[in-house]
Amino acid sequence: MQRNRLLAPLALTVLAALIVSGIAPYDRATWLLEVAPVLIAAPLLIGTYGRFPLTSLLYLLIAAHALVLILGGAYTYARVPAGFWVQELFGLSRNPYDKLGHFMQGLVPALVAREILLRGGFLARGRMLAFLSLCVALAVSAFYELIEWWVALIAGQGAIEFLGTQGDPWDTQADIFWALIGAGNALLGLAGLQDRQIAALERSAHGRGQG
Repeated sequence: MQRNRLLAPLALTVLAALIVSGIAPYDRATWLLEVAPVLIAAPLLIGTYGRFPLTSLLYLLIAAHALVLILGGAYTYARVPAGFWVQELFGLSRNPYDKLGHFMQGLVPALVAREILLRGGFLARGRMLAFLSLCVALAVSAFYELIEWWVALIAGQGAIEFLGTQGDPWDTQADIFWALIGAGNALLGLAGLQDRQIAALERSAHGRGQG
C-alpha cells in the first residue's frame, strides 16, 4: 500500500533528524521543550496506526511539522540559519523562522481535526466542519501560548530562548495569526486531497472487511 511505503522513510527521516539535533543543540533545555511535541506525538501515532491509520497527506505534513520543530530546537528559533537568510532577503527586523513553526501549528491540527471529525461521523462535509477544524487549530495555538507563559513563569530568564519573542511585544498575537493563516490554507487548499485519501482508506477498510 502506498501509505505503508511512505511511512518508513518519513519515520526514519524524523528519527535521524531528532538524533542529530540532540547531539549538540544550542541550548539543551530549549531543545527538549521544542521537540517535546514530537516525542509526545510519535507514540500516539504508532499506537493508533492499527485501528485508526491517518491519510498519507497527514503523515507527510506531521513529519514536515516535526522537522520544523526539530530544526528550531537545535538552533533555537531565533538562530535558525534559514531564517536569517529570509530576514536578509526581505529586510525584516527579526528572524522569521518561528512563524513557519506557527504556520504549521495551524495547518496540521486543522487537518487532523477535520479528518477525525469527518471519519468519526461527528460532522458531514460543509461549513461547520471547516469552522470547527479552524477553531481546533486556533485552540491548539492559544494553548501553546499558555504553555510558553507557564514555562516563562517557572523558568524566568531561562525561558527567553524558548519564547523566542526577539523583542516583539506583539509576538503572541502574531503567532496565533500565523496559525490562523496555516489553518485557512489547509482547509482551502488541501481539503479536496484529504477527502480523496479518506475515500481510498474507507474503500480499503471495506475491502478488508469483506475478505
